[in-house]
Amino acid sequence: MTKRTIVVLPGDGIGSVVLRQAVRVLDAAGFDAEYIYGDIGWEFWRKEGNPLPERTLDLITRHKIVLFGAITSKPEDEAQAELDPSLGGKGFKYSSPIVGLRQHFNLDICVRPCKSYKGNPLNFIRRGRGNTVEEPLVDVVIFRQNTECLYSGVEWTNPPEQVYKAFLTHPRFRKNFGDVPVDELSVSARIFTKKATSRILSAAFEHARKYGYKSVTVCEKPNVVRETSGLMWRLAKEMQKNSYSEIKLMNTNIDAQMMWLTKNPEDYGVIVAGNMFGDIVSDAFAGLIGGLGFACSVQFSSDGIAVFEPTHGSAPKYAGYEVPIVNPVAMIESAAMMLDYLGEKKLYSDIRNAVAAVIEEGKVRTYDMLKMTGKPEVVQNGAASTIRMTDAIIEKLRKL
Repeated sequence: MTKRTIVVLPGDGIGSVVLRQAVRVLDAAGFDAEYIYGDIGWEFWRKEGNPLPERTLDLITRHKIVLFGAITSKPEDEAQAELDPSLGGKGFKYSSPIVGLRQHFNLDICVRPCKSYKGNPLNFIRRGRGNTVEEPLVDVVIFRQNTECLYSGVEWTNPPEQVYKAFLTHPRFRKNFGDVPVDELSVSARIFTKKATSRILSAAFEHARKYGYKSVTVCEKPNVVRETSGLMWRLAKEMQKNSYSEIKLMNTNIDAQMMWLTKNPEDYGVIVAGNMFGDIVSDAFAGLIGGLGFACSVQFSSDGIAVFEPTHGSAPKYAGYEVPIVNPVAMIESAAMMLDYLGEKKLYSDIRNAVAAVIEEGKVRTYDMLKMTGKPEVVQNGAASTIRMTDAIIEKLRKL
């Protein structure tokens, strides 16, 4: 096994807490790596006026593989209020560093697996025939286009004259908004390009083929959002017909999908969507497998840069607890995804199997798994701390 260099970005809040535990698991699994820690997040905004310093971008450019914890983002007025007074009035504007990472490195493909663990008390259940209780296996992988759509940042409040005039050329804008004063307008552009849409679709189909998923579902809204959602659906049909005919192609509207995922989640395999709808549907499926404490992800570019992170936030209210209580599984799973990406298949399987064994055994459960409210006293009331949960996973690893 070749020794790797991994850039570690703890970030804010619980990000550093769970990331430390993931590194412990990687070490216990036998992953040989040098970890180089980089700067990102709220403290660097407050001290430097930049939550994503250039030195961090240089580290990622050099080493390419990143483990990322979580970051805190706040509205602009709160961001300005917390900026070091010496930096005030100098034109610093806060923007999310994770969005900045995506844009700077064109991390256009985001993959979010949602697979239920046997024995997880938070798994989705439903009523079956004869008042029986069914617990369907959820095994869905969401491919989210990560750089376009409403996250492109192309938006205006009180749009400039040339933008306003351009919108007036559209008959529906002219009819419905033409008499609205321009200073009362806010406009966000939903942008899809053929190149990026084709790339996310190809990645989804390839994943389905590689891992044996029988279907790819485009989850958009082409009956209403005809141009952008319509582009993705048209390209998907062409791609499936020409290159992936053995894989079933399905089409769901995002609103209907929110209903169907709680009726028949086992019917779905790979789901692909634009940025906004991909964000929504991945969180919804994460709810079926226990919530964001079990939701891992990777986002990567075409030139080998990959960022592995849990999809949960920084949860700053939990960061200051003397005994950390947050569930580390999503971060540990994200680290395991990194191993799979790097070709360390056995180590990847070992970690997944160890996590599965702990959850199925049921002796060690974090507060969310016990359906407790996240307060410091949950550990005294029987919940496993973040560290104890990690210890249990490492113990199972050593027995494999």
